Parts: sequence; C-alpha cells; structure tokens
Amino acid sequence: MKRPSLAACVGAFLLAACATPRPAVLPAPAASVPPAVAASARRPALSEEAVIQAALQQVRGPKTDYKLSGADLLDVTIFQQPDLNRKVRVSQNGTISFPLVGTIKVGGLSATQAESVISRRLKDYLVSPQVTIFISEYGDKKIFVLGEVRKPGSYDLPTESKLTVLEAISLAEGFTGIAAPDKTKVIRVADGQNQVFQIVVSDITRNGQKEKDIALEPNDVVYVPQSFF
Repeated sequence: MKRPSLAACVGAFLLAACATPRPAVLPAPAASVPPAVAASARRPALSEEAVIQAALQQVRGPKTDYKLSGADLLDVTIFQQPDLNRKVRVSQNGTISFPLVGTIKVGGLSATQAESVISRRLKDYLVSPQVTIFISEYGDKKIFVLGEVRKPGSYDLPTESKLTVLEAISLAEGFTGIAAPDKTKVIRVADGQNQVFQIVVSDITRNGQKEKDIALEPNDVVYVPQSFF
C-alpha cells in the first residue's frame, strides 16, 4: 500500500481544521451583577428621592403641633372687625401687643390656644369675638442636612449671621466615608416650586471659589449623595 505523502497529510489536517466549526470569539463580558447587588445599586437613587421628598413635605406641611415662639409673625383676624385685624410679631419673651387688650402671652401655645386666649380677652369689648390666627412666618427657622453626613437632621438657622452650605455640613459633623461631596445639592422651595443648586465642594475647598458656598435660606435642604465606585 502506498503511504500518503507528508504534504498530503498536512493538507488534510488544514482542511479538517477549516471545516471544524470554531466557537465565536466574543468580547469579554462585563462582570455579572447579582440581582441583590443590582437592586442595592438602584436603591440609593430611590432613597435619595424619598429622603428629599420627606424633608420637603415637612417644610410644606402644616405644623399642627407647633408652639408659638419668639419672632413668629402672626396674622390675627377678628370676624367682622376689620379695624382690629393685625400682623404682629411674637417678642422673644413670647408676648404680642393687640388693640383693646394690650399685651398677651402666647409663647408656648398652639395657634388654636392663642386664638382662645385673645378671644377671652376681647369679650370685655366685643360680643362673641371670633379670632383666627395664621402663622405667616416661623421665627424658628431651620435648614435640613441629609444624606451622607455623619449627623443628618434639622439645624437652626442663625438670625444674626448667614450660614453657608459648608458650614451647615460642618454642623452635621462632616461627610461620611462614602459621600460624594462634589454632587452635593441644595433644594429650595420658592413660590411652590423646587429650585435645585448643584454644589461642587472641591471648587470651594481646592479652587478657592468661595462664592459657590452659597448662603442658606429657611427650610433649605442640603443633600449629600453616596459615591459610586
């Protein structure tokens, strides 16, 4: 029997190799993300929205259990007595001055309780006075620092000086280890609409752009999100 030549063997091998289907070469897949991790990655965005909305709800919502205190501005109206209607500011010792009755202590009372006190005092001058108090401005002004800070919560806004974003974060004992300082935002409610200010902290601390460290206004929400690696 004649043996096949070396050339014939090599040719046959190459033909067999070409005929054998090869697996497709695909780009390396990205690392798979377990469902639990994927859900966790989505959760911060939902959590951020929930936290901000909860704070804004507190800002907008009626403070039914609020006790009157110094610097509150009250709109006091007496039914069918327009000459007696007044805007009065509560003094630091908790009193207001009102026509006919003079000085009245309202500090520490709810608006409803203060209405009753004024009504009783006015009974010496009017028949069945009906008093309504609306709090036009809260003297107890607060801001909220939320998200990735060490001590999130509400903080008093000083009346004698301005409070900037970085100062507010300092009150909250600074950023956590997983914070994204350059994605800090300030949410402000103006005329019923949300205004959002993006605060790039490194522009302030490293680049000296102090003008970006804006002064906060009553009920501002400072939110620091998580950093994603």
